[in-house]
Amino acid sequence: MTRSPNTDLLQSDATAGAVRRPVERWRDGAVRQVDDHVAEEVPVAFVYNDVPFAVMMATPADLEDFARGFAISEGIVDAPEDVAIEGIAHFIEGIEIRLRIPEARAEALALRRRSMSGRSGCGVCGSELLEAALRYPAPVTTDVRVSPESLSRALRALRDAQSIAALTGATHAAGWASLDGRLQLAREDVGRHNALDKLIGALHADNFDPADGFLVVTSRASYEMAMKAASVGIALMAAISAPTALAISLAERAHLTLIGFARDDGHAVYTHAQRLLPPPATSPVAARTGRSFAP
Repeated sequence: MTRSPNTDLLQSDATAGAVRRPVERWRDGAVRQVDDHVAEEVPVAFVYNDVPFAVMMATPADLEDFARGFAISEGIVDAPEDVAIEGIAHFIEGIEIRLRIPEARAEALALRRRSMSGRSGCGVCGSELLEAALRYPAPVTTDVRVSPESLSRALRALRDAQSIAALTGATHAAGWASLDGRLQLAREDVGRHNALDKLIGALHADNFDPADGFLVVTSRASYEMAMKAASVGIALMAAISAPTALAISLAERAHLTLIGFARDDGHAVYTHAQRLLPPPATSPVAARTGRSFAP
């Protein structure tokens, strides 16, 4: 079922992620003193069952979405209902989010012995063993079909939904679109992983099924981005920049359709291309490639 996008869900208040700071602007031989918008970046600490786990450098917007999405995409909990946010406290040093998870999950978390500090999203920082650094999700079973026109529509809408980036030029965005390309949700952050975690948290908070649409992101497609997408059942991820070799390997193994260099005029499909519908034989894409998809 196609939902009409809710503009309240598409983007958060840009003032929550941007502040004004004085700057000297040098241009055309002149110097001007102006106030400029800059993106906020603060330490955000996750505390599970009264035990500190990780400190992430993040944009202080959509924090509940961030907390839920991180817990789900990192495998800390198996289901959204297994995590409860007990409180969000703002301090001079940063922000602390206190969460409650089932005791069995807390014990498993303690065994991971991971410390993730000082990075804008890093799912393998602090892992002590090679086998602990890489996590392969179960294969995606969703059989979606997305047209090039729908992909282009979602990419254009994601550009329009980046309110913090429009002010600061310093944030990434992750968006989730219905199969016809209508953008349903978008989240921003200085860290690309954080933006995706916020989006995943918002998907679950607003009862969207990740299997009913596809993901578009304004960053490269790293291993962790592909892992997070596949782990929640998203079948297709399109990034405006390049994928890494490890991301391609994971996407192939997880049955995730991975698209890179996604632009209005084309894209590159690296894995599981069967989910992307071929363009009509008369379309500009078909003309550039010289391929005819007519039966």
